[in-house]
Amino acid sequence: MQPTLGAWQQATAFAYIASLPQPQRGIAERVDALAAETPPGLQRSVKWGMSYYGVGDGWCFCCGGFAGHVKLMFINGAALEPVPPVTPVGMGRSTRGVELQSVDDLDERQIAAWMKQVASVPGVGGKKR
Repeated sequence: MQPTLGAWQQATAFAYIASLPQPQRGIAERVDALAAETPPGLQRSVKWGMSYYGVGDGWCFCCGGFAGHVKLMFINGAALEPVPPVTPVGMGRSTRGVELQSVDDLDERQIAAWMKQVASVPGVGGKKR
């Protein structure tokens, strides 16, 4: 029996995270675990070289490993309270996020609050296919 598209998308996200070097892998694993605990109905995929997370019919946030850090970006993040501090280049005018250099940089309470906020409004990208 072949896996469903959703299962395949989840598997690609887990494989992407596992492929990251340390410390990025540890950071991305903790972000992924926090995401799994936070918005209900979470779906994962890999798009544009990053793990994307969504609920319903759209994407809400993404997490990607870069040299020396991990970017956690919230689509429509400019509407979050408080607004995340980083405005990424090339990800849309309303995207905001944080750059994490170690697991110790994770403010889990704040990140969970942002995940809940962003998951409560329509995401972007339409159907996740």
